[in-house]
Amino acid sequence: MKTTDVQAAIFDFDYTLADSSRGAVECINFALKETGLAEVSAEAACRTIGLSLKDTFLTLAGEREAQRCDEFVRLFVQRADEVMANLTVLYESVPATVEALRQSGLRLGIVSTKFRYRIKEILERETVLQFFQVVIGGEDVEQHKPDPQGLFKAIERLQCSPASTVYVGDSVADAEVAKRAAVPFIAVLSGVTARERFDDYEAIEVLENLAQLPGLLRRFRHVPGLANG
Repeated sequence: MKTTDVQAAIFDFDYTLADSSRGAVECINFALKETGLAEVSAEAACRTIGLSLKDTFLTLAGEREAQRCDEFVRLFVQRADEVMANLTVLYESVPATVEALRQSGLRLGIVSTKFRYRIKEILERETVLQFFQVVIGGEDVEQHKPDPQGLFKAIERLQCSPASTVYVGDSVADAEVAKRAAVPFIAVLSGVTARERFDDYEAIEVLENLAQLPGLLRRFRHVPGLANG
């Protein structure tokens, strides 16, 4: 990437900007139990964070239970509307990071399988919603990650090109969607995905913490407002 090429940064939400693991475990096991299936461990539930609700169910319950998927999704959403926002914690480094990126002139967005209205509720509570020009959630697309439909929508609304955008995420699904969209990818190890899982992808960088992002992007943009991270 050449200097000044980066015009926009788009983020995954869960495990990239926020930790929703408590809420995910609660909602998954509520829906499984109410559907008549066995609950799963917190570890197993957390490994599905970032997947669509359909893929979450099929991963945990198996194809043999596919007929119960719609009921699982309904129950998950019902419980999530009650508890998810309160059980989701924004990472400490996020407010200062996104503020620095916006002050540098970057356009910011979010593309996630999480519902847009839920993301906005959390961001508004944490007073950082104003930093994002677009939020694409699970209800905004017909095809979920790793399909790039949501990422393309966000890029279009930000009036950028894939080559001038970076996608920041914590999972292999995030890396894959960036690859399919021909968007440069930056991995952050704030989730449950090990560093070596990104070896098969051409990530610009693998960051330990999102706070390192402004310093990294400063290498690609001559912007005084982006301090070394």
